[in-house]
Amino acid sequence: MAATSGEYALLCLENPLLDIQAKADSSLLSKYDLKANDAILAEEKHMGLYEELLNKYEAKLIAGGAAQNTARGAQYILPPASVLYIGCVGRDKYAEILREAVAKAELRVEYRVDEEHPTGRCGVVITGHDRSICTDLAAANHYKLDHLLQPEIWALVEKASVYYVGGYHLTVCPPAAMALAEEAAKEDKIFALSLSAPFIPAFFKDPLDATAPYWDYVIGNETEARSYADSHDLKTDDIKTIAEHLAKLPKKNTKRQRVVVVTQGTEATVVATGGERVTVKEYAVKTIPAAEIDDTNGAGDAFAGGFLAGIIQGKDLDTAVEMGHWLAGLSIRCLGPS
Repeated sequence: MAATSGEYALLCLENPLLDIQAKADSSLLSKYDLKANDAILAEEKHMGLYEELLNKYEAKLIAGGAAQNTARGAQYILPPASVLYIGCVGRDKYAEILREAVAKAELRVEYRVDEEHPTGRCGVVITGHDRSICTDLAAANHYKLDHLLQPEIWALVEKASVYYVGGYHLTVCPPAAMALAEEAAKEDKIFALSLSAPFIPAFFKDPLDATAPYWDYVIGNETEARSYADSHDLKTDDIKTIAEHLAKLPKKNTKRQRVVVVTQGTEATVVATGGERVTVKEYAVKTIPAAEIDDTNGAGDAFAGGFLAGIIQGKDLDTAVEMGHWLAGLSIRCLGPS
């Protein structure tokens, strides 16, 4: 596989969030009507949580959102100035904290600034081994295509050789995802997409299917793959069969074979390659002792970061998968996807 390295060779697009993580006790959960092991979208009653975590607890601040996690992971491996991330934030202190966090990770960002909505935040209350996640998407939900098409931003698109779109962005601005997909096909660049969550193929089927002909790489986990199978009436829950189906879908740029990657936690990662003649291969995941595992949140994002770094470096597929496994293993030994 030829290397695609260069300045800002990898461009990632999705929904930026400031992760505010802190260890607390059940009283904080009760105060905001949260459950110990849950993930919800914030309501008005939750809005005080973020300031309380910042001001009253030893909060860890992480530049979050799935694809921003992936971008940080890839930049961790790659030379400086290799990765660019695009999304939408507000004009507030949370955006400034987010910019400081990405600067520490040496990740370049080009945020659209929304004047009406605050920066998206994700409060994570940690009690023992449980994590209660409360997300206020806010400005992250308001990315606009006109930002991507600005000459100074589109110049960066033209410079990049690999585009990675997190599936969550299909809930926000599908035209931006399609602009990258079409540019990749036209210029014979790489377009990669993450399925992101089971609700994406279930409830955003149409925008997902619109991107499908452009997939050079599609990455998901077993739950997301099965959700795709259900929403597309494949009548199977077998991961290899689903991966093979995805690999055979019609493809716009026939110069490149499609690669489908399905992770399964501690079970083997399934990779399907090709079009009419598909090869399916499994990659064992190295066991990590339970005592070394701190937090599995963001492991899939980290896998994508390692995998894409391998693609940028021109590694063969086997090595790129192993790089994904390695970075995911590193991630789960840390608090949050840091």
